[in-house]
Amino acid sequence: MKKWIVLLLLAMTGVYYFMKDTPPIKNLNNTGVSIVAFGDSLTAGYGAPKGSSYPDFLSRKLGKPVINLGQSGETAAHAPVRLPEALSQNPYMVLIEFGANDYMQNRRLEDAVAAVRQIVEEVQRAGAIAVVIDTGGPGMGHYSRAYKKLAKEKEAIFVPGILAGIFNKRQYKSDMVHPNAAGYEIVAERVYKEIKPYLK
Repeated sequence: MKKWIVLLLLAMTGVYYFMKDTPPIKNLNNTGVSIVAFGDSLTAGYGAPKGSSYPDFLSRKLGKPVINLGQSGETAAHAPVRLPEALSQNPYMVLIEFGANDYMQNRRLEDAVAAVRQIVEEVQRAGAIAVVIDTGGPGMGHYSRAYKKLAKEKEAIFVPGILAGIFNKRQYKSDMVHPNAAGYEIVAERVYKEIKPYLK
């Protein structure tokens, strides 16, 4: 009997620490079925062979499809017009990755953050989990801080710095900006690490 009590207490302690260390996330245990990657060229897999985008690598890790709705060159400010396509997939989770093009085009940070906020809110209204993915490229610290704050406020999952340690290493790059297949595999690992506790 004492053994079972000890095991029960250990289990309860584990649940307590898991809940304490993970922030509240909106729409957990929703009825959606798909995972949708919604983003720019870093989602589309620009610079890598077909089948080597981060959603492709993530799909193989999960053992289920990840719908890739990445569009090269798109800014956060222009992305909301495509959101109905993502929401039509009956998503359980939407991976939102925008901002690098806004930064490179010298667009206002406030506009990019407002657009990502709109996307997060619409994803959550549709009943899905929103995941805010931070590029973490050089000079984009203000984006990282704004996205982290937004994710916390909206109870969305936050994925920090997907290009950290990749951007300045030629072996992981296909050009001056985009990863190659090896780089996208690292990105997929980073996304997987943050979403894993919330997967069905």
